[in-house]
Amino acid sequence: MQFLVGVDEAGRGALAGPVAVGVAMVPRDFDFALVPGVKDSKQLSPKERERIYALARGLQKEGLLDFKVAMVGAEMIDRVGITRAVALATARALYRLSCNPAFTDVRLDGLLHAPPVFIRQQTIIRGDQTEPVISLASIMAKVTRDHHMVRLACRYPLYDLARHKGYGTLLHRDRLAAHGLSDLHRRYFCKGFCQGTQVAE
Repeated sequence: MQFLVGVDEAGRGALAGPVAVGVAMVPRDFDFALVPGVKDSKQLSPKERERIYALARGLQKEGLLDFKVAMVGAEMIDRVGITRAVALATARALYRLSCNPAFTDVRLDGLLHAPPVFIRQQTIIRGDQTEPVISLASIMAKVTRDHHMVRLACRYPLYDLARHKGYGTLLHRDRLAAHGLSDLHRRYFCKGFCQGTQVAE
């Protein structure tokens, strides 16, 4: 069977937590009416994203589609840079799919690229807005990462992670100024937000 795979990421610009890459795999003749409302995750409310995520989980259990999400944490992002971290997460997510690269068309959002073994790949600018399979991958990545950040909020109560999910909101910047960095924070990204805190160059 030939498959279509969409790839997108979430959390690239966050100050804390991992970057997540989602991949969604569907048969070439997949009917996207089974997941109504799919579009770029940034254009959806949290409630709408959760609804589509739940639908996709159900379809996954029925064997009608598959998706994987891979995450790379702050320490690795600081070590190799965000571009390489996203590439690493992309490769991990794609290799977790049960598909033959020779019979799989991979469509990636923005500037993302799949490993060379996926010989049929296409990077599409604003693909999350024009390709439903990329939009679905975007939602899977966003919801999975959000759930992860909510779980981490219990372990790091000083930062209100459940509210901002690690992004650079005013609330988050205020918490950084008050409490400094945790091991969840991307030190390079946080330069200038932590007064009196040593941040890695």
